[in-house]
Amino acid sequence: MAYKTLVPEARAGLDKFKMESATEVGVNLKQGYNGDLTAREAGSIGGNMVKKMVEAYEQGLK
Repeated sequence: MAYKTLVPEARAGLDKFKMESATEVGVNLKQGYNGDLTAREAGSIGGNMVKKMVEAYEQGLK
């Protein structure tokens, strides 16, 4: 997936975060092209990432 990061230096961290999230939800994500993933698999990765970001934000509010 091509996305534009606001902070280019953050790309490696985002990629690592994405790989960790894929592992947690049981999706075999590989470096490079992942067009063979189903929409459900890709969505579960993104959903897990958002869930973790919201949790981290909420923890920061406490």
